[in-house]
Amino acid sequence: MENIIENKSFEFAVRIVKLYQHLTESKKEFVMSKQLLRSGTSIGANVSEAQKGQSKADFNMKMNIALKEANEQNIG
Repeated sequence: MENIIENKSFEFAVRIVKLYQHLTESKKEFVMSKQLLRSGTSIGANVSEAQKGQSKADFNMKMNIALKEANEQNIG
């Protein structure tokens, strides 16, 4: 079964990695781009972890972490 949230968070992570590469290679920006990379890619990681959660509480906790990371990206 297709998981839209997992797919979208993966696609977002790929776009974040490309943006990070652009910022570091072209603009020589390293400090903020590293934080952008960490929080942008962790959304998908937490969504994936939530899917494998051992309980409903574990699922909710990991999805809330993903939401916090999305809020940091200003997309949540």
